[in-house]
Amino acid sequence: MAARGHVQDPNDRRLRPIYDYLDNGNNKMAIQQADKLLKKHKDLHCAKVLKAIGLQRTGKQDEAYALAQEVAALEPTDDNSLQALTILYREMHRPELVTKLYEAAVKKVPNSEEYHSHLFMAYARVGEYKKMQQAGMALYKIVPKNPYYFWSVMSLIMQSISAQDENLSKTMFLPLAERMVEKMVKEDKIEAEAEVELYYMILERLEKYKEALDVVRGKLGEKLTSELQSRENKCMAMYKKLHRWPECNALARRLLLKNSDDWQFYITYFDSVFQLIDESWTPPAEEEHSLEGEVHCSIEQAVNFIEERITEESKSSRPLRGPYLAKLELIRRLRHRGCNDEYKLGDPEELMFQYFKKFGDKPCCFTDLKVFVDLLPPSQYTKFIRQLLDVIPLAAAAENEVALPGDIKALQQHLCVVQLSRLLGIYHAMEKKQKLAVVRELMLRYRHGLEFGKSCLKTELQFSDYYCLLAVHLLLDLWLEGEEAAVWQCLTLLEEGLSHSPSNAQFKLLLIRIYCRLGAFEPVSELYSSLDAKHIQHDTIGYLLTRYAGSLGHYAAASQSCNFALRFFHSNQKDTSEYIIQAYKYGAFEKIPEFIAFRNRLNSSLHFAQVRTERMLLDLLLEANISTSLEESIKSMSLSPEEDDIPWKDLRDNRDLTVLFSWDPKDRDISEEHRKLSLEEETLWLRIRSLTLRLVSGLPTLGHTIQPKNSEKTAENGVSSKIDTIRALLQQLEAAVDSGKKFLEQKIQYPVLGPPPTRMAGFFSNGSCQCQTSLFYLVSDIYELDTNGLEIQERIGNSFKSLVERLTDLFNKCKGDLIEVRDGTLKTHPNLLENLVFFVETISIALWVSSYCDSVLRPFKSNLQKKKKKKKESSVAMPPVFTHFLDYVTELQTLTSNVIDHIKGLEIILTALKLEELSFKDTLLLQVRDSLSRDPSRGLTTFYTCS
Repeated sequence: MAARGHVQDPNDRRLRPIYDYLDNGNNKMAIQQADKLLKKHKDLHCAKVLKAIGLQRTGKQDEAYALAQEVAALEPTDDNSLQALTILYREMHRPELVTKLYEAAVKKVPNSEEYHSHLFMAYARVGEYKKMQQAGMALYKIVPKNPYYFWSVMSLIMQSISAQDENLSKTMFLPLAERMVEKMVKEDKIEAEAEVELYYMILERLEKYKEALDVVRGKLGEKLTSELQSRENKCMAMYKKLHRWPECNALARRLLLKNSDDWQFYITYFDSVFQLIDESWTPPAEEEHSLEGEVHCSIEQAVNFIEERITEESKSSRPLRGPYLAKLELIRRLRHRGCNDEYKLGDPEELMFQYFKKFGDKPCCFTDLKVFVDLLPPSQYTKFIRQLLDVIPLAAAAENEVALPGDIKALQQHLCVVQLSRLLGIYHAMEKKQKLAVVRELMLRYRHGLEFGKSCLKTELQFSDYYCLLAVHLLLDLWLEGEEAAVWQCLTLLEEGLSHSPSNAQFKLLLIRIYCRLGAFEPVSELYSSLDAKHIQHDTIGYLLTRYAGSLGHYAAASQSCNFALRFFHSNQKDTSEYIIQAYKYGAFEKIPEFIAFRNRLNSSLHFAQVRTERMLLDLLLEANISTSLEESIKSMSLSPEEDDIPWKDLRDNRDLTVLFSWDPKDRDISEEHRKLSLEEETLWLRIRSLTLRLVSGLPTLGHTIQPKNSEKTAENGVSSKIDTIRALLQQLEAAVDSGKKFLEQKIQYPVLGPPPTRMAGFFSNGSCQCQTSLFYLVSDIYELDTNGLEIQERIGNSFKSLVERLTDLFNKCKGDLIEVRDGTLKTHPNLLENLVFFVETISIALWVSSYCDSVLRPFKSNLQKKKKKKKESSVAMPPVFTHFLDYVTELQTLTSNVIDHIKGLEIILTALKLEELSFKDTLLLQVRDSLSRDPSRGLTTFYTCS
């Protein structure tokens, strides 16, 4: 809360109890205490604001706002009132009001450094960059401190970043910022590293790379000390921009001489060498090669340099991986240029083998070699793996047992070989029995490896966890090939692994994916909660939960998961503003554009748009049985059919699609093409769902009275425009559906660990799409009822009949056993559950449309009856539309009753299952109990030979 350090101030002593109540969450007592104080001291403005904070926190926003405005209108200048109002406005998510508060305070106390500073930060929260620039200069004039001056300069850069016109940015804002900094440079007033960083940032954005390089290399560059090699990294960046490859090469070479394990400089060194070769560059005869020293401009020099680094490494007390990997990288580049054999760098297979012998016991060995496996010819894969196995010290307890490692180093070496085997596709080429035998051996090795992790804490992973994961991946292969029992075996192995490594996220993530694929969502919520996803992870991995929660009928879990995600996204704006303010305070100017970009990326997140749309649809659907609630719900959500607030052009796919480990070869792993297709599918599905939501939100706006559609009164009320909006949205929905159908015609199959497909395929195939579209077309027809007469009545009657048939057909697709036991194998049918969820959504829309139809037909019928009485025509028949609607409602009620009975029947069947009596027999793996090799020294080698 507000500062309370001045104890000698009597007002502070009076306010302290209110602060304490608010800090402890006792808002009602805070309000009572504030009222008591205000009776004695009516002019104690801070007490009023503290009361408003209590009212805000108890849900009385209107009262709180009114009270706050009373105080704000008095333009207070006491620190307590200002800070309390700032807190209140933040909690109200009204940061723009804080700016008005401090603008008034600055006018009254123009020489206050504190109020000017608060005003600047208030502008920063709302992104008023122009006003920030002015506030920064005003502050600098009052208190001439460098930070304030550079706040103003940074605000100019932010104006350039946010400017719509890039030309304006480079001709006005950035040059002005440059001149402001140059003035300080000429006057020798540059004091801090942050100020040099800011100057560098301006020059880089102006593409004045030479000037930026001069700054870094000059006297100002000496201040760049906070980050290791900051000066060198900036020089390197500018050399690349200027295509000064000799300097680039010489600097990279010099830095590698200092640290031959820095991989980024190897890449730069190779890039520059080959650029110089392509340009036929030669060093000058007499002068120095470059500003940075000696330059290597031939392949021979590069080869010798790498060999020297390896020789140096062999003398080092600490093993370095960089030089060995650099040699493999050089071979790859030379092969790409078709000139590897001339330079005799060695056989990649042998080099990788030697690397494995040196670093095979390190967990990073697999990821290092993974990059270079494409250097091996496929015909040598099996031989290479056998070669690696032969150097691992394994020992068998008995002649017919699997050879096992005696220590953690040997285990890590063997684990590296197993991962490489999967990566090289050796396991994929095996037959079913061989795969099952490998699964048994991997699990045997996994359980043996647990011996080495007995002293591990619960938060630590077991050394042998990857064995279990690899075994599960093999079983997933078998499941995709049609072996239904394999997926249940996966669950048992993962649950076993989780019991020994409760913190292993990979076990949890795989369990989530498999349970969801099987349609069992109940354990998923707990598993996801145990992952303890934080901050950005709600955006990157939240899709694993939100994709299935609603579609499998767990509405409470769906609502909760959407809430978690939305809470993060909504707090993003406020949190990012605080990061920006801290960056200004501590001079971390280069971070400010990063924070802005981060905020924009989250605001444009695909997942954000999805959870927001699904959450609103879910909230509406859960209240679909209450006829009066639709209008109120739409109003509370501020939904409008005319408004589309999804940034379609800027949508960003922030999902982490590689969160699950994969050792699959490139042709089986998730590709860039899969990512693009998944984004396209998700966007199409989001468009369909968004249009459905907007169409539903338009129903209450159509009105409930029959009037001539071409009357001036109707036009004035905007009713015609409302139906036009509905029809326009309906056309957009049809177009989106057509695009979705064309997309599905491609029959894309994502990898099993890749992105989960959307619900779009089921939406089309089970008839939900046709039902929902027909319902909205019915709204359009009913609207025209009193102008088109009998012609449209016949069409409406046919629509009623067709809708019941389609809904009945959709219901029939929900029937069947969710769990089926056939030939001793258990199989689930999650598609039945998804169809049922779609049916519930569709029937909800049908209820809303029926309610609209009723609101139109009831007064229509009443008008006809009045006319009939006036004319005294007893024999005139009523239009058939009323009979059609009555029959439709009756059939809808019957169908709804049948669905309720069906759901109750499902509940009875599932409850009747005695789950505690179910057991899982390891029949799948027992089939190959004796299939393991009898040669204890070979282990998996038998299978490599077979392949």
